[in-house]
Amino acid sequence: MAEGCAVASVLGMLEEREAAARVRVEGLREEAARLAEVLEAAEIELDRRVIAREELVEALAASAAESTAVTGAEGERETAPSAVPMPGSTVPPWRDGLPVTVLAPDYQRILGVLDEQRSAGKGPVKAKEIAVALGLGATPAKVEGVRSKARRLADRGWLLLEVSGAFSAGRRPVAVPDACSSV
Repeated sequence: MAEGCAVASVLGMLEEREAAARVRVEGLREEAARLAEVLEAAEIELDRRVIAREELVEALAASAAESTAVTGAEGERETAPSAVPMPGSTVPPWRDGLPVTVLAPDYQRILGVLDEQRSAGKGPVKAKEIAVALGLGATPAKVEGVRSKARRLADRGWLLLEVSGAFSAGRRPVAVPDACSSV
């Protein structure tokens, strides 16, 4: 009978250890879920900061362009785009003959994805699909960053923004304020 008690006590010890391990695993799962939420919030904050910086650079560039136009130095300015665009640089309005290379690499990649979709015979593409095609994943922060850039391209005529909110690789001339027309 002593042998039955020994087996029962060993079995009881193993069950206690199993329960403790189960509690530890559950605690680690909860911690991992909490950290995933913290990471997602940090990514969203980072993307908001990047967008804010890009908007500020764009606004400052527009302000500088306006002040240059007011001083009459517009004739002295070179119309050729810089050879190497900087990340976060402004998106110029699209016009016939303007190469894609005037855009920052992120914008060029977005146009590349949409051109591939068009050549494959596919219709307009949502920002989430663009983000996935760029290898950024489908997290809300990444999708919003891509959507912001794609909207900027659409506002400047590089893309078409469909009523559905999807983007397609069509280009249209954009009227530039205070620009001389050749009509």
